[in-house]
Amino acid sequence: MTQLTELSTEASSNASTYYDGRMRRSLRLGVRPAVLVVDLSCGFTDPTSLVGADLTEQVLATRRLLDVARAHSIPIVFAMIGYGSNGADAGLWTAKSPNLATITVGTRWVTTDPRLDPRPEDVTLVKKGASAFFGTNLAAVLVANGIDTVILCGATTSGCIRATATDLMQSGWPALVPRECVGDRAAGPHEANLFDIQAKYADVVSLAEAISYLDSLRMAAGRAHDSE
Repeated sequence: MTQLTELSTEASSNASTYYDGRMRRSLRLGVRPAVLVVDLSCGFTDPTSLVGADLTEQVLATRRLLDVARAHSIPIVFAMIGYGSNGADAGLWTAKSPNLATITVGTRWVTTDPRLDPRPEDVTLVKKGASAFFGTNLAAVLVANGIDTVILCGATTSGCIRATATDLMQSGWPALVPRECVGDRAAGPHEANLFDIQAKYADVVSLAEAISYLDSLRMAAGRAHDSE
């Protein structure tokens, strides 16, 4: 058997583990969710930004989810990249991706996309790395609010969404990732990383399924109230 054939056989065997029940299992969700929106700031959703892209579809889908969450009094957290004007707090990331240095605190780029209708009661965190946990007190916010499940939205799928999904898994928070609510600059990285997120870190679902989950909590609470 040639080395190429051996590698092909090994790849096929490894890929099958995603589908045979050893991976891709669904997580058990809790009853106190929060919605976490990562990098749907103007710096990432405005195509005129040096790191921006047209994420209109993802923004509008996320807004639909946020409207439902607000109707159910579910906490909402916005986390977005933002650096000082001199970039001294950026570490190595701007050496690898220099355009990130333009996302400076105090500018429009480090504000939530207004189409998401941010409210004073929402939590807004400025992060320094890919994960929403890096350089923020996100974990403390989730713990203080008794959060046991996170619905993760935002950009980019291959970068900050994947990093945050990984940290949610590692920190013990089951997460849903509504497919319509996350986006990237190219289809290939977007689809590949959704595939991996579903396999290893979170449950990738439709927006309708995420909304159904939120609605089910309200109905369960109503039944519990009626039985008292």
